[in-house]
Amino acid sequence: MNYILFDGSSRNNLLPLTYTKPVAEIRIGILTIREKWEKQLGATTSTLTEEYLEGKFPMVEMEHNIMINASILPTEHLIETVLNLKVNEAIFKENEIVVFYTSDSNDEVDFDSYTIIDYDKALIQIKNTWDIFSFNGKALNDDFNLITKGRKSASIPKTVHCINKDQIFLEEGVEIEIGVLNASKGPIYIGKHAQVMEGSMIRGPFAMGEHSVVKMGSKIYGPTTLGPKSKVGGEVNNVILSGYCSKGHEGYLGNAVIGEWCNLGADTNNSNLKNTYADVKMWNYEKERFINTGLQFCGLIMGDHSKCGINTMFNTGTVVGVSTNIYGSNFPRNFIPSFSWGGAAGFKTYNLDKAKETAQLVISRKNEDFTDQDKKILEHVFEITKKYRN
Repeated sequence: MNYILFDGSSRNNLLPLTYTKPVAEIRIGILTIREKWEKQLGATTSTLTEEYLEGKFPMVEMEHNIMINASILPTEHLIETVLNLKVNEAIFKENEIVVFYTSDSNDEVDFDSYTIIDYDKALIQIKNTWDIFSFNGKALNDDFNLITKGRKSASIPKTVHCINKDQIFLEEGVEIEIGVLNASKGPIYIGKHAQVMEGSMIRGPFAMGEHSVVKMGSKIYGPTTLGPKSKVGGEVNNVILSGYCSKGHEGYLGNAVIGEWCNLGADTNNSNLKNTYADVKMWNYEKERFINTGLQFCGLIMGDHSKCGINTMFNTGTVVGVSTNIYGSNFPRNFIPSFSWGGAAGFKTYNLDKAKETAQLVISRKNEDFTDQDKKILEHVFEITKKYRN
């Protein structure tokens, strides 16, 4: 069977994270949403996404296709239901399309001609950017059970103090000495060839991807995820660092989602709680205004390729776009458009050629490729975000 993950109605609410990638590429828990579906289906998937992303994330369409809403996380029961779908059957959850089986072109779908299955089991749907850190604990626990089922952890050195050791899993090649791993509140997963330096204290749920690094003396509170080839130091609490990014020094980061290829300068801090203890409002691209998150704790959302200098301060509920460069004293505004350069004193447009040059240097340092498709995506994002910089 051919499986296609489509962006769905949540895509614009998940900007700026989805400016540079489909919804399926969002990391929550240990795995990306695509990796979760592929692992549970036992099959590869392709993507139905924005036209400008199709070069990097092409759709493979066949005569029979099962279309999956990528904003919804798979469960064992949902997978079973999907595998039993027949042509022209569709699964809905509270008026939201979850999955449908089609043998027609996907340009136009008339669900009036489908047999509708109302799904009554609990599902997690990522509708807003803050859902990623809000649901990270549940997603991490589910991924841990999926990845480690029937497997045995690599040995943990005796110099590491472990609490609830049965919920700690190390892949091969992990380097760790003289630290604390506390899995009493949730599992701890450490990926292949990752490194936890001396004196680090980690409280689960926590996951770190392959070749990632936790710096000396770090204090990490779950649920937190460190994506592949990423680096973290200082104090973090309920954070997703999506991958290939760095917060390598002291400073506090809480209730935040950091995109790929980002760098936070030394002593960068974000606020995650208003002095009034009121609900946090955050910029929403779909409505093009600030909306109430309904959360008391809500920190920072940062798009791919963005950077900030030393001692940067982010206010509660700040949204930073793609490929920004932020520096200077005092709080910058809490919506910073893509390709902005500056800080509290004001912003100018980040030159596109300079932004691509920086991306090339950053990506090459991680021994990854900055492709022509990646360049075209940044060029397109630069154009479609101009209205926010003017």
